Amino acid sequence: MIDVGVATCAAVPQLDEDGPLLLAALAEVGVRARPVVWDDPEVDWPAFDAVLVRSTWDYPLRRAEFLRWAGGCPRTVNPVDVLAWNTDKRYLDDLARAGVPTVPTVLVPPGTAWTAPDGDHVVKPTVSGSAADTGRFRGPGDPEAAALVARLHAQGRTAMVQPYLPGIEVEGETSLVYLGGELSHAVRRAPLLTDVGVRSPVVVADVMATLQAVPVAAQQRAVAEAAVDAVPGGRTRLAYARVDLVPGADGPVVLELEATDCFLFLSFADDAARARLAEHVVAQLA
Repeated sequence: MIDVGVATCAAVPQLDEDGPLLLAALAEVGVRARPVVWDDPEVDWPAFDAVLVRSTWDYPLRRAEFLRWAGGCPRTVNPVDVLAWNTDKRYLDDLARAGVPTVPTVLVPPGTAWTAPDGDHVVKPTVSGSAADTGRFRGPGDPEAAALVARLHAQGRTAMVQPYLPGIEVEGETSLVYLGGELSHAVRRAPLLTDVGVRSPVVVADVMATLQAVPVAAQQRAVAEAAVDAVPGGRTRLAYARVDLVPGADGPVVLELEATDCFLFLSFADDAARARLAEHVVAQLA
């Protein structure tokens, strides 16, 4: 019997909405899996054969601690170097250099002068989750945008600035989910930043309420495939990944590539896809 710890955070100690389907798929392939809070000092991590990183949503303000923890695990799914790459959204630069269409992104490290662009734009930290410390602003004169950048810099965090692409208002955000390196399913959800100003973290129920299964257009799939292929070491190392696409001027562009603690919307996956995810976990231990 293979023992796997499924890492989560104290806010959801029994995992998120994907949890029951994930645990069932692992049990089907002979994996004994149990949820464990990643920063619980009482957990004996070496007792597991591997750790499957899932709903570790509280890492953004403690990323260095999170990566030290991951490095001390017997093995992580996805691999530690992928987690390190993926937990800082500066990976968007890597994707763009690899030729993957991405939302244009300007990085603003602490100590860097910054002038807000014309038009609607989004400011967020490069290490973040659930839209925390994220805002949509109008034009170059919005003092809230400058205040958010200043606040992030005061915390020692790098800000990133992206144009707000208007196509999202019509088409929403489309997530293509990869399980075991293969496209499993796609869902669309309503845009999160519908109002100007800094928003609170996303409420899970709000996201789930807007989900709908959608077919994948050829151009969307091509962009998503290029993105997962550009992950360090390639897609074959990934048990799971989610590519979030929004409409750009010339077609879909990557808003984010999530390969750490993302929702996988497993209720939209079929049994074979969920089995492929579980089998990938077993294969990594062979």
